[in-house]
Amino acid sequence: MIHCFKTLLTFLFVLFSLLSFGQELYLPAFDSTDQIIRHYAFTLQYNEEYEQADWVAYELTSNECIPRVKRSDNFKSDPKVITSSAEDEDYKGSGYDRGHIAPAADMAWDLRAMHESFFYSNMSPQDPSFNRGIWKKLEAQVRSWAMHYRRVQVVSGPIIENPYSSIGPNEVAIPQYYYKALLIEQDSSYLSLAFILPNQRSSDGLETFIVSVNDLESRTKIDFFPLLPDSIEEQVEAQKDPKLWNWESEYDFESAPSESIAERCKGTTLTGRQCKNRTRHESGYCHHHRDQENTQPASETSQCTATTQSGSRCKRTTKDSSGRCWQHQ
Repeated sequence: MIHCFKTLLTFLFVLFSLLSFGQELYLPAFDSTDQIIRHYAFTLQYNEEYEQADWVAYELTSNECIPRVKRSDNFKSDPKVITSSAEDEDYKGSGYDRGHIAPAADMAWDLRAMHESFFYSNMSPQDPSFNRGIWKKLEAQVRSWAMHYRRVQVVSGPIIENPYSSIGPNEVAIPQYYYKALLIEQDSSYLSLAFILPNQRSSDGLETFIVSVNDLESRTKIDFFPLLPDSIEEQVEAQKDPKLWNWESEYDFESAPSESIAERCKGTTLTGRQCKNRTRHESGYCHHHRDQENTQPASETSQCTATTQSGSRCKRTTKDSSGRCWQHQ
């Protein structure tokens, strides 16, 4: 009887290990003293010194790339961070975007996932042209890969090097760089790729910023994908050949079935009036006026296009090209 019981315990332990491998392959290695925060759709390691996450990790599937809920824009402190996270006042008037580490668009498949993606523990001070430019482009490319390969393991975070500047009363550190580490399983084998991008405007192609996961580990001192079998980990994490990945966009995210709410286009017609079309596109512009994105005069003040928690339009005014005030960026 005792032997059978031990055999059963061994079986359950092995089974649990296998299930954990499949479910949390994306998690970097961490110590018992690290502040690990587990949310519904992602897990992060919070760094109190920098008032932001060292990394945010999650698995993104093809089904989760189909938007079903509206972007919330409800920024708030993370109640799970025991030392308290950054706040509105840290970013207000700083000139930096509250940039998502795990993008809201990756969480648009579920209301709770979307809500939690706006915790300040998932935010980092990003140059506006970076956040709305090359970083946004990389985020879209990751979703395209999730559609093509059916699932992708994603780890993103800041790279903060001394000396660094900070913003706000809580002295939120301004990263010099950001990274993404990616892993997919395909035909019983693995592909990995990583990116390191400077926190500034860039017109370069994404391939310019490719590094291997090994290179990224050397830079960040983080052990990514530690659950990979030891026999293949070194080979997989040394990969950095962009030709191994499919770079062709095969999916129109805007035309995907969606329960999100369409908003009036922010574009201007030839007669000078606001366009009457409605759109679900994250830029706020319909397909006729997409070329007007980021071209509005900096001196032009307009009412914020975001929606408050009560469902009414925000009454703040803004000069930002996104059409949103600081609280809803």
